[in-house]
Amino acid sequence: MSYVASRLSVVKPSASMAASQAAKALRAKGVDVIDLGLGEPDFPTPLHIIDAAHFAAKAGQTLYTAAAGTAEVREAVAGKFRRENGLDCTADDVVVANGAKQIIFNALMATLETGDEAILPAPYFVSYPEMVKLLGGTPVVVECPETTGFRLTPALLEKAITPRTKWLFLNMPGNPSGAVYSQSDLEALGAVLAKHPQVLVLSDEIYEHILFDGREFVSFGKACPELKDRTLIVNGVSKSYAMTGWRVGYAAGPGPLVKAMSTIQSQSCTSVCSIAQAATVAALNGPQDEVARFRHAFEARRDLVVDGIRKINGLTLSPPEGAFYAYIGCASLIGRKTPKGVTLEDDAAVANYLLNEGRVASVPGAAYGLSPYFRISTATSEEVLTEAIARINAAVARVE
Repeated sequence: MSYVASRLSVVKPSASMAASQAAKALRAKGVDVIDLGLGEPDFPTPLHIIDAAHFAAKAGQTLYTAAAGTAEVREAVAGKFRRENGLDCTADDVVVANGAKQIIFNALMATLETGDEAILPAPYFVSYPEMVKLLGGTPVVVECPETTGFRLTPALLEKAITPRTKWLFLNMPGNPSGAVYSQSDLEALGAVLAKHPQVLVLSDEIYEHILFDGREFVSFGKACPELKDRTLIVNGVSKSYAMTGWRVGYAAGPGPLVKAMSTIQSQSCTSVCSIAQAATVAALNGPQDEVARFRHAFEARRDLVVDGIRKINGLTLSPPEGAFYAYIGCASLIGRKTPKGVTLEDDAAVANYLLNEGRVASVPGAAYGLSPYFRISTATSEEVLTEAIARINAAVARVE
C-alpha cells in the first residue's frame, strides 16, 4: 500500500529548508553550526504592525474573510501598487494568500495543463520548478550565467519559447543571485513577449525594497504596461517588513486569473488569517521608516560579505545588487580533496563539506539550476556573518 500519490515522485523537498534542518540536527547533537540556509530577516516586526494586529484581535476581527482577502487589505495592496510601482490597479485586481509561495502555487494550479512549459531563468528560487512539476507542467531551465549578471537576455528568452510555453518567471531582485533588471532590460524582454501572445508573465518582486548602491526598483508591470492582461505581479510583506511568520503574500493580475486563484483558495485554505491581514494593512499604509532601516543594514551586511569572500582564495562573488543572499562561486574547489580525502565532485559536496567541517550551513547551487555555486543568507547580524566567513575561509584553506 502506498500513501503517496505518483505525482510527488518528481518533486523534491525545499533545498533551503533541508539545509536549515541539517544544521538544526547537528545543533541538537551539540555541534556549533551557523545556519545561513534560510532567507529570513533577523529583525523584529515593526511595533506599529504588531499593535494593529493586537487591536484587530481585541476588536473581534477574528472571523473568516473573503477568500481573496478583506476589502481593506486588497485596497491597501492596490494603493501600494499604484503609489510605489506606478501600476494601474484596483482592489478587484488583487488577491491575498498565505505567503507569496501560495500565490504562485494557486496561479499555476489555475492555469497549467499537463505538458505546459514554464521558462525559469537560472539561478531561480528553489520552489519554482518543483511547483511547476507538481501541477503537471514542464520546467524549461534557461541558464543565465554570471557574464550576463545572472539576468535573462532577449536572445535567451526567444530561444526558449515554444508553442507549449505558458509562463515566464522573473524574480527581481533575484534569489539567490541578487540580480536586478533595469527598465530597459524589462522593455527588451517585453518586446520578445509581444510576439508570443500565449505566454503569461509571473514577476516575483518580493525583494523590491532591498536594493543596493542607489538602485531604483522598476516593476515589470510598469516597464511593460502593454502586457498587463498577461502579467501577474507577485509580492508580500515577509521580506521588507520582517514578517515571514505572518504568512501574507499578495498579487495583482488579470481579472479572470485572480478570480480563479480566489476559487482555488476558497476550496483549500479558505482565506488568510484575518489578524495577519489587518497587520498587512498597517504595514502597507503605515510608516515606512523601518523598511529603509532594514535596507541600510542589509547593504552593510552585503558589503561585509563581499569583502570577506573576496579575500578567500578559491571563491568568487559578484556583488549582489539586491535581496539578502550571496551566490558564491566555487569552481576552483571542484575536483579537489578535503582533509579526509573526499573529492569535492560538485557544489553539493562543497556545501556538505562546509556544513560538516566548516560548521556553516549553505545551499548548493544545483538547487537553483546553476552550478558550481553555493548560497548563503546575509539576513543575519554582522557578528554572525564575520564568524561564518572566518569558518568558510578556514575550511577552504584545508582543501588540497
